[in-house]
Amino acid sequence: MSTQSSGLVDVGRVAAVYGVKGWVKIHPFTETAEAIFDYQPWQLKTAHGVKPVVIDEWRPHGKGYVAHIEGVDDRDQAALFTGNIIAVERSQLPALTEGEFYWRDLEGLSVYSVFEGSRQRLGRVTKLLETGANDVLVVAPDADSVDQRERLIPYVPETYVVRVDLDAGELDADWDPEF
Repeated sequence: MSTQSSGLVDVGRVAAVYGVKGWVKIHPFTETAEAIFDYQPWQLKTAHGVKPVVIDEWRPHGKGYVAHIEGVDDRDQAALFTGNIIAVERSQLPALTEGEFYWRDLEGLSVYSVFEGSRQRLGRVTKLLETGANDVLVVAPDADSVDQRERLIPYVPETYVVRVDLDAGELDADWDPEF
């Protein structure tokens, strides 16, 4: 999951219209795909601002999901929502246990290599990638970085990610800065 600013957290995207009765295809960003439907109302990020919507029906469809937006009853109306990011208020999300973080919390953190006892700045987390094995931090260089290389660091707590301090805005990684 990711987000921009405020208390909104991006949880998915309206991918396309489905049928002629106002249904849309949904692409969830949530860890468990169905969880996106637990959070109501949705806040759709449109070109004209944020628009709250309520999903009154949804169901699995193929490898994804389709949903009906309350009050949207034809294909043309539904088409106006395609491509929009689905966000929810952070307060709607479940509480995390110690050591767990939402992607949104990690994006923007300053990343430091603590490889072999030295501490060198590698850059900032710009995004996370979901892979089959584990999530990956994309660390982009900045003006204070040891060099100007982008790095992909596996998000594996205690192995590569050894400390996350949200208050300080820092993440320490046991990662060779030469790699």
